[in-house]
Amino acid sequence: MSEELIKSVQEMLNEEKWTRETISSYTKNNFIELGSKIEAAVNENCINEVKEFCDEYLKHTRNSIIALYISGMLGLKEKSLDNSAITELVTIFIDNKKTPVVEYLCEKILDEDETNKFALRTLADCYKETNNEQIWEIYASIVRLDLEEAEIAKLLAEHYKELGDTETSVEYYKKALMRYVARKENSHIKEVWTELVKLIPEEIDFFYLVQRKIAKTISEDKSASLMQELYDYYKDTANWDIAIDILKLLLKIDERDQWARKEIVECYRNKYENHSQFEECLMTSSLASGPRNVFEAIADFEKHIAFDVDNYVWHRSWGVGRIKSVTNDSIEIDFGKKHGVKEMSLKMAIDALQPLSKNHIWVLKATKSKEKLVERIKENPKWALKIIIRSFDNNCDFKRIKAELVPNTKDDKFNLLSASEWTSWSNKARKILDEDPIFGVNPNDISMYTVRERKISTEEKLANEFKAQKNFFPRIDILMKFSKTADVESELFTDMFNYFTGYLRAFSSVNEQTIASYLVVRKISTEYPHLSQEMPYSFAQLFEKVENPQEMYLLLKDTANTTLREDYLTCIKRYIPNWSQVYIKLFPTVLKQKLIDDLYEAGYKEDLKKLAIQAFESYKDYREAVVYFFENSQDTDWFKEANISYEKQIITMVHIIDLTYREIENHCNTTENRKINKQIQNLLFKNDTVLNYILDNDIDTITRIYTLIEDVKDLDPVIKMKMRNKILEKHPDYKFHGSEEKSAAPKGLIVTQKKYLEKKERLEKINTVELPAIAKEIGEAVEKGDLKENAEFIAAKEAQKKLNKELGKLQDEIAKASIFDPTTITTSRVSFGTVVTMKNNLTGSNETYTILGPWESNPENNIISYMSPFGNALMNAKEGAELNFEINEQKRSYKVIKIESAQF
Repeated sequence: MSEELIKSVQEMLNEEKWTRETISSYTKNNFIELGSKIEAAVNENCINEVKEFCDEYLKHTRNSIIALYISGMLGLKEKSLDNSAITELVTIFIDNKKTPVVEYLCEKILDEDETNKFALRTLADCYKETNNEQIWEIYASIVRLDLEEAEIAKLLAEHYKELGDTETSVEYYKKALMRYVARKENSHIKEVWTELVKLIPEEIDFFYLVQRKIAKTISEDKSASLMQELYDYYKDTANWDIAIDILKLLLKIDERDQWARKEIVECYRNKYENHSQFEECLMTSSLASGPRNVFEAIADFEKHIAFDVDNYVWHRSWGVGRIKSVTNDSIEIDFGKKHGVKEMSLKMAIDALQPLSKNHIWVLKATKSKEKLVERIKENPKWALKIIIRSFDNNCDFKRIKAELVPNTKDDKFNLLSASEWTSWSNKARKILDEDPIFGVNPNDISMYTVRERKISTEEKLANEFKAQKNFFPRIDILMKFSKTADVESELFTDMFNYFTGYLRAFSSVNEQTIASYLVVRKISTEYPHLSQEMPYSFAQLFEKVENPQEMYLLLKDTANTTLREDYLTCIKRYIPNWSQVYIKLFPTVLKQKLIDDLYEAGYKEDLKKLAIQAFESYKDYREAVVYFFENSQDTDWFKEANISYEKQIITMVHIIDLTYREIENHCNTTENRKINKQIQNLLFKNDTVLNYILDNDIDTITRIYTLIEDVKDLDPVIKMKMRNKILEKHPDYKFHGSEEKSAAPKGLIVTQKKYLEKKERLEKINTVELPAIAKEIGEAVEKGDLKENAEFIAAKEAQKKLNKELGKLQDEIAKASIFDPTTITTSRVSFGTVVTMKNNLTGSNETYTILGPWESNPENNIISYMSPFGNALMNAKEGAELNFEINEQKRSYKVIKIESAQF
């Protein structure tokens, strides 16, 4: 069919040549007719053939309208990067002022590619010429796609302002402002800033954000002049706190700014118009006059002004107090019933006391009912968070929040939440801090939280977090979170995104941040085409400079909102020609089934087999891969074909257990080795994998594998004991290597490891906790004098004597103790660590006893000591034995029915 279609197109081209139809005679109907040829090429799946034919024709007939249109439209359907044919065609009709045709062509282009900037701008020009109201939709698309376009954003803002749509107008004014700032166009910045101050002066956080950007990209002086304009609004509305904050910012930029210094004095005057000591505080601080550093003067003034009647203060020994009176240079503070009223000079008060607001958490603790305060904190975590954060200069981390609610003190009155209550409360609190727009972070420290005067948008909240976050991978997480929860068309998102595109353009060597930036830019560009940018380097070019792909994989950090490692593997498979070799090298590090599946499906079975064989041969370097293959690959055909015997696999796994124990003992990769060790033990012993295997095989196999396990000295003795008993059940005459030596009775007091550790812990507690506490009590009692009549001193001395006696006994017993090895248990006779069931010949009933030591003895639960008269009489008896003995003149008669191993 393609031959017929190409022949049909050829006939049209010939007719075009013969008739020499002029440009002026073309209408959109001509292109509608050509559309049928394009649809036919699509339906007959011969787009490439028809396009190549037209491209070849254009080489010698460059201005063929038909060839340009068909080639251009087919290129758009193919998503080709080369759109020169359709662009040239539109330009021809623009030059010939065929506006209707140009509009039609641009609309057809946008049907195929709505992000085509050339078509959008050309169509906008056409609509402008014809006063078509659809121009505003086109303008909106241009602003969305062209991240540097500021003028059209400003036009849209003005348009929506005229329509009375303030919200949309503000959105576009913000875009225009941010773009003018990026382009450093001062005059336009001033114009748009002024407009936004009129429309949204209360959005102080937005203005601070822009101010920081202007200070960084243009100049601090420029940012200061703009903030003066915003200051006028807050001064006029008598919002003195924010007005003062703005003036402090201006003074930080230029502390010699006399206008700002004069204005801040007036703001303070208005804020404290009813303060009895205002003029004196102002004079003392030298804020209004004198050469004193302005910030020293402000700090001095703010400290002095806090000392007024009914205000609260804190003293390190007396706690929270309320100012009763201020007279001249004297001040009276009521510190409550315990410490009473204290009088001191104002100078001393300023040095010794910390002013507190009436809503400071310490004030609430001191003045409110604990029960009601706790109730409110539990019911309203948001209120509690606001109170605590504002208590510490509106700059507080989560550790401080916890310290105020669950302080490390035994005094119950300061503990508002218990440890368990804190766990659930803190989960709610973290969610509130993360999601509620009233809370933010310090722009210079991501760990410090702030409370805002008004809610801000999710976009501004995340942008502030991005700026405050100094670590690279958490910044990626914030960007991806933004993409999922906020408006990606926001200028703030573009700024964050440009951080990573800029990182790509500026890098000097390839590291994990370079690769991560590429992966992020690629992902965002794919999901949001309006942000797509031409990459300065391909992945293959970057990967060529990666010295160690395995290390790179580990250095890439996944977060709650990112999958960098998975994206890294995807790009390797897609863009690296020898990806299979890279995957083979990566697998022991990555340990993902997808790598095996991809290699297998692509026909690299032999490579997988070689990898498995190499892993078991060089298990020291491939220990995690060995564990993975053992657990996940047993039933796969390629692993079976590798011919690694099951016995060899087990032996290799046991060797790795021993290796990890030795490395743990030497403090080498302790965490990683413990993880591998536990994983292997679960695989081999939890479900009796090894035990079932050796019991299904011959004596030689049992000997080889059990001896290997027995030689792992740090392996849990219970595992070895269980295996020994099961082996003996099946092979009663089996002789274990070295069993005679191990069965020799230990010297001294035989104890279990559990009881031994309990005794050691008790000894440690007496030495480090209880005796020092008693010594402290005795010291405090001595300070009170008259020891003969001091009951506290007498009780403490008695307790000390008792503890010392217990300590001596413990030390003596521990010195004599010998820890029992459960692997030496034998059920051929009654001994330590066995459970014996006997028939009482005198009563006819069965009785069961566990034989342990004096430390473990618990006669009520039938646990008896081997050193007791009864236990000693049972020792070494075998099944079927008749036992007759007398204890305390009482005759006993038993027959041993069964002997089992005790569970440790």
